[in-house]
Amino acid sequence: MAINIYCTRCYTSNGLEAKACSSCGQTFGRDKKYRVCVSIKGKRVTRVVDNLTLARETEAAISGDMVRGEFEINRGIKQAPTLEELWTKYILWARQHKKTWDDDFLNYRKHLQPRFGKKRIDAISAMEVNRLKLDMTKGKTKDGEPYLSKRGKLFSASTIKHQLVLLHRLYKFAQGPDFKYKGDTPFDHKQVVMPHIGEDPPRFLTDEHLTALWNTLDSWPDKTTVGFIKFALFTGVRRGTLFLLKWVDLDLNRNMVTLVISHRRKGTETVIKKVCPEAMEVLKALPRTSEYVFPGLAGGQRTDFKGPWRRIRQAAGLPDTTRFHDLRHTFGSYHAMNGTHPQVLQELMNHRDFRTTLKYAKLSPSVVNDVATRSGELLTPKKTKNKVINLTED
Repeated sequence: MAINIYCTRCYTSNGLEAKACSSCGQTFGRDKKYRVCVSIKGKRVTRVVDNLTLARETEAAISGDMVRGEFEINRGIKQAPTLEELWTKYILWARQHKKTWDDDFLNYRKHLQPRFGKKRIDAISAMEVNRLKLDMTKGKTKDGEPYLSKRGKLFSASTIKHQLVLLHRLYKFAQGPDFKYKGDTPFDHKQVVMPHIGEDPPRFLTDEHLTALWNTLDSWPDKTTVGFIKFALFTGVRRGTLFLLKWVDLDLNRNMVTLVISHRRKGTETVIKKVCPEAMEVLKALPRTSEYVFPGLAGGQRTDFKGPWRRIRQAAGLPDTTRFHDLRHTFGSYHAMNGTHPQVLQELMNHRDFRTTLKYAKLSPSVVNDVATRSGELLTPKKTKNKVINLTED
């Protein structure tokens, strides 16, 4: 049994006499927290509390509970399930009630199951959950093993948050009618803090990169690849939508296109939209070798564009981090920076949520500056010209 000062920055324990954390150097002030750790016969329980008096009371309470459990004093109390047992029932429920159950499945298998799957849910401490959060943030475990995404990069704040939200949701499920769990959770008393997710602005091509891309496209031999990229730039349409585009969907005389747009987890919708004449000229120049405007192998539906985009990107000298989806961001960003109203832009880009469109509104400082310089003109009373009436008669 032990009580130590708890470092909220690096989640380590320090002696009660410590003035600063021995690991990260953070100074302990009057608002320091304490970690209580009680171990009896291989079972370990930890809690983080706000003051030393509460820490001592918590230590005594946990010790008493563990002793009563050891001698079967609480014989009638149902034992808490393991996280894997809880997950088995949760995923059956999620498949029927959640559209994002597949994301939960992947997150659990990759991050939660290896660490906590065999543990009873009353034995998973806030310290262990914070350790997961720290390992994902730093990209390595406490043993020095790399802990990175499948692309070899650090996990984003949103990915880390997904794991914590899923684990918290599992505890909520445990408290439901299937398990009726009444014990503590790692999220009690705000011991686990969700990472802050900042709003990153959409990435778009600069004028220099856009010029380099156009110059490369004008000399590129594969006209279908050229048309695919140019039409995406002129319309802001997603890659997957272009895969489905057929010649029967085009009204070449009126510059109208029928598009099947997929919204993630929200199904599909068919929209008829007008496009600029330049976009339609791109399509008119393409050969008709299939029912699809941009066919794949043997004239069938295309399913991928990674190879052509990589070759074009390298030939144009664009950064390796430039994605095809950034063409859509470029369409929205240039419209926003040139004064297109956000509600009009929402229709152009087929955003269901207006908050998505507002990300582009933040990219138009030039428009804001132009309006700001007109404030004096707008708010200064207009001087009326005195009309002089000539009463002299000829």
